[in-house]
Amino acid sequence: MSNALAFPQLDIPNTIAAGPGPGHTDARVLTRYAGAGLADHMHPAVLRGMVECKQMLRQVMGTDNTHTFGVAGTGWSGLDMMFSVVMPGDKVVMFVNGTFSGIDGLTLRMKAATAEELAANSLDPQTENVVIIDVPHGQSVTGEIVDAALAEHKPKWAAMAHWETGSGRVNDLRGFSDACERHDVMGLVDAVSSLGVGDFRIDEYPGIHGWASCPQKGICCLPLTYAPVSFSDRYIATLRATGTRTFCHHPILEARHWGIIDGKDVDKGTYHRTHSAYAVSAFHEALRICIQQTIAQRAADYTFHEAALRAAVQAMGCHVTSNMPSLVVLNLPDALAGREMELVQHCRAQDFGIWPTLSEPVQVRIGILNLLSEAAITDIVNRFAAALRDLGAQVDQTRVDAALQQHYGKAIAAE
Repeated sequence: MSNALAFPQLDIPNTIAAGPGPGHTDARVLTRYAGAGLADHMHPAVLRGMVECKQMLRQVMGTDNTHTFGVAGTGWSGLDMMFSVVMPGDKVVMFVNGTFSGIDGLTLRMKAATAEELAANSLDPQTENVVIIDVPHGQSVTGEIVDAALAEHKPKWAAMAHWETGSGRVNDLRGFSDACERHDVMGLVDAVSSLGVGDFRIDEYPGIHGWASCPQKGICCLPLTYAPVSFSDRYIATLRATGTRTFCHHPILEARHWGIIDGKDVDKGTYHRTHSAYAVSAFHEALRICIQQTIAQRAADYTFHEAALRAAVQAMGCHVTSNMPSLVVLNLPDALAGREMELVQHCRAQDFGIWPTLSEPVQVRIGILNLLSEAAITDIVNRFAAALRDLGAQVDQTRVDAALQQHYGKAIAAE
């Protein structure tokens, strides 16, 4: 039997998580997590936290949907719950313009496939029920694209990622919702990357009946806690009529766990899963921070600081192809074309965590989740410039500094 001393204590250094997510967790959230008492998870303080979490989450998401709560796990847990309403044989149109909307599409093909189709290719089922509308990498899904596809295919469901971090593109939420209403299609939206970063209220998009997000991006809550979801009355009624082949991610059963029964908040929930007092405490504090800062201010801060990062990397000779406020996706200068993975690994070796794209064409992604200050952006810019030089690129630091100074100097002058 191995001696425990053969496995030294795991020490993970502080790193700059400058990728598409997870993002940096606020120190207040970590303090609440570590400071939670060794309480029974049914302690009144924990239950109070759960009640307030669902109330705050409705405010953060901008909704009166009673079925708004958190799913234990990552964003994929929330997405799996949202897609659980899709049953074998359902007609779905899925809009794909990057890696993660592509995985959403695979999930839907698995959900909508018949038993025979799933048996024929269980990991990549091919079903005519799910129509994948491929939008080229680096382009956004527009309302016109959605309207045309729904008019042609007449599905029961339509699905789209709001912000696609695989390519750094913001997709047309208004156009998607309007098209779903126009064609009486129930919309489902992957808001994993936009919730807590973009300024929007989900109740302003009535064509969308299911929303799923995650705790570790815009909400900035690591350790992993609860993935936010919200469902309309029509979604829940449809689910009741058809059922779903999941227990763990059953929207109605999970809602009961949060004290939401028959569309109403009740005094006490029913057992669905064991949960963590620590997770409740951390999630509660993350939501408090969102409300205190306001979603509108957070969105403005992301837009402001992304513009500084964009200007700086362009001054280095990079070409930016994204339009997301929390993420810059870029092509390297011509002299370094094809060396994207080498650059990423070089940065990670120095505890500077940037990312490549996960599908072709290979690009570099630099994120700013919870890194919203001139000092943080300047540090990211200088580290990236140094990495480019290490690989042999000619970077004019004077131009880079001038780009930052122009951006932040204007802000100071305006104040």
